[in-house]
Amino acid sequence: MIKVLSIAGSDPSSGAGIQLDLKMFQALGAFGMAMPSALTVQNSRGVSRVEPVRPGLFKQQLLALLDDIRPQAVKTGMLLSGRNIEAIARAAATFKLTKLVVDPVLRSSSGKSLLQPGAMTVLKKHLFPRALLITPNLPEAEMLTGSIIKTEGDMDFAAGKLLDMGPSYVLIKGGHWQGAAADTLYGGKKVVSFSTDRRKGDFHGTGCLLSASITVLIAGGNPVEKAVEKAKQFVDRMLKTAKPVGRSRTKYFQF
Repeated sequence: MIKVLSIAGSDPSSGAGIQLDLKMFQALGAFGMAMPSALTVQNSRGVSRVEPVRPGLFKQQLLALLDDIRPQAVKTGMLLSGRNIEAIARAAATFKLTKLVVDPVLRSSSGKSLLQPGAMTVLKKHLFPRALLITPNLPEAEMLTGSIIKTEGDMDFAAGKLLDMGPSYVLIKGGHWQGAAADTLYGGKKVVSFSTDRRKGDFHGTGCLLSASITVLIAGGNPVEKAVEKAKQFVDRMLKTAKPVGRSRTKYFQF
């Protein structure tokens, strides 16, 4: 049995966060577990409020779970609190969690900050060095490195700075200089790009879907490059069937 864990925010609309991760885990045949790092007030039109899970409770949940059920891989999404990020980093060291996929969610698509002041420093200093793979999109890569990314050379430079922070691999999502949805993987002494057609419309939870599927595939024994390739193809298939579910035009994934 493949066991995977998501640590991320809770999305009541079920279009992202731990709710979407659990659906993704099940779709790929894994036994999924989920720990909320934060609660959100959100719907298809955006996020209006976020509150972290209290650090003491968060740590107790994490240690109780890992002491009993050891996942083959762990994915993190929106973490919000620096203290909770530190708890994950310590647990990764204690329980030797080597297959850690970090999706560094910094801001919602509607512009709401999803990381408390000072927490980005904690993320880079304590969690990135524990990560097998981090999966920032272009704006997140810019914020994490203090760089401006306008060209492929800029992206290569930013990826180098991110690799210097300690992860084994960096997947920068969203390069589209040739009109395609291109994600580029750095690490393992080579650079590999994965490209699919760009789908029209606004989609909710695409980053969560990609990182969750990569996590399952890595847990199942796939090397990082193959896991990213397969996950990218899966997400492209899911984009074709996504539909609006609320009052906005934002499309949600259908399972």
